Amino acid sequence: MAIYRLTVDGKPVSVDAAPEMPLLYALRNDLAMNNPHFGCGLAQCGACTVHLDGEPVRACVLPVSTAAGKAVTTIKGLGTPEKPHPLQAAYVAEQVPQCGYCINGWVMTAAAYLKKHPKATDGELRDALAGLKCRCGTHVSIMRAIKRAQQSMA
Repeated sequence: MAIYRLTVDGKPVSVDAAPEMPLLYALRNDLAMNNPHFGCGLAQCGACTVHLDGEPVRACVLPVSTAAGKAVTTIKGLGTPEKPHPLQAAYVAEQVPQCGYCINGWVMTAAAYLKKHPKATDGELRDALAGLKCRCGTHVSIMRAIKRAQQSMA
């Protein structure tokens, strides 16, 4: 066990954990966050996606020791209810959520990708989001929201 210091959504935090403990467990259990979600535990579905120093990572397999000294951004830190991130606003406008479990992965992955590739084509967006899962089948609505956000960010 060791103390790991990191910044989560702009706030410095400390976590006392084994070095190999997944960052997801630190966020949900030690810091009592309700997002990101635990999905598959194998980095295959994306429900656990956060940004680590601006890059999307799957927190279910990332050791907390790797996040030490770095900035972690969750979907909660991406925007606020008063000033949502364009993707968050587009998801609401397009009425995307059904169960909502996968939203974390789609929004966090798309946000990081659009930041680097603001003029991405539909095909490039599909490729960038290929590893994400939505059990409800709202992929068409998800892409519509991402395109709406992309246009508002241009």
